[in-house]
Amino acid sequence: MKVLFAGPSLSGADYDRSGLDIRPPARKGDLYRAVLDGAEAIGLIDGVFGFVPSVWHKEILFALKRGITVLGAASIGALRAAECAPYGMVPVGPIARSYVSGARTEDADVCLAHAPAELDFLPLSEPLVDAEATIAAMQVTPAEALTLRLAANAIYFADRTPEAMVAEAGLDPSFAARYRAARVRAKTADALLLVEQLRALPPGRGAIPDWVFVESEPWSSYLAEIGQQAA
Repeated sequence: MKVLFAGPSLSGADYDRSGLDIRPPARKGDLYRAVLDGAEAIGLIDGVFGFVPSVWHKEILFALKRGITVLGAASIGALRAAECAPYGMVPVGPIARSYVSGARTEDADVCLAHAPAELDFLPLSEPLVDAEATIAAMQVTPAEALTLRLAANAIYFADRTPEAMVAEAGLDPSFAARYRAARVRAKTADALLLVEQLRALPPGRGAIPDWVFVESEPWSSYLAEIGQQAA
């Protein structure tokens, strides 16, 4: 079974879902439950931030230690892939690689506001990674591009819309339409790349890594909290 955690990064995207168990953005415990459900490979794209506990590094290590391939891209998947790459998690796409290299360090670069599942997690704001890629693709002067980039960085992620960026930059309102015409979905591109790689994986789990999974006190407490035995 191949499990995919996705939401706004794939909202509206046309891709082959066959062979995938698609689940909503991951939160703490969801990867652990996927392992118990029999996952042989996991693709982590989207996850929750802030208001509920985010997907935990320890549960990713739990999956990896059982020979499960775990891919990460685009959003929280990119962040966790960079952090867990030394243990075998696979970073997919330019965004994840930018976190691995240290070119990016801020979690907020991939954050956005989005609609609920009933509306297919429709994005309601522009993540900084998409804004930067779009500005680079726009037919604007270097000074205008710099002004837009600074504006994008200055705006809280949930409020970052084309109109808000253009207003913050002090540019003509027509730039919002120009932004939309040039829009680059960097997160979606990386998410689709992960889907392609996840679907291409052979069935079954892989080799067990040789590092030690430590049954730490926080891990034991978590298992007790959800009524599971350490495995």
